[in-house]
Amino acid sequence: MSQVTAVLDLKAPIATWRLWLLRAGYLLLTVGMGTQIIPVFFDHQPATLDEGIVNSMLLAMVILCAVGLRYPLKMLPILFWEIIWKTAWLLTVALPELQSSEIDENTASVAFACALVVIVYAVVPWDYAFRTYVVSKRDA
Repeated sequence: MSQVTAVLDLKAPIATWRLWLLRAGYLLLTVGMGTQIIPVFFDHQPATLDEGIVNSMLLAMVILCAVGLRYPLKMLPILFWEIIWKTAWLLTVALPELQSSEIDENTASVAFACALVVIVYAVVPWDYAFRTYVVSKRDA
């Protein structure tokens, strides 16, 4: 069977090592963001409206990534969300500031954290994602 045919085989199994790699990605996100976000909710310091929204969304991300440890393939859309927002921010905010040499210390720090999204790109089983979200028939 050629690689093209294998990619289009909608029922092709995913290798166990790919599932464990995916779980490692969820674990990295859960622990990495969790150690930063969870203490914020126990600190009880007043936050601005924007900070409260961002922190709440990141807490939801941490919780959903923890669920991904058990259901790695079912939680792929949360990784897509992570990939999309970080890549969009890097391209529309950080890159223009970097190109104009106007990047400040805070933006550079966030850009570095967002650039770690390359790890998420690496752990996603793209062949499975393509078969599941692009090639397969839509839900009724």
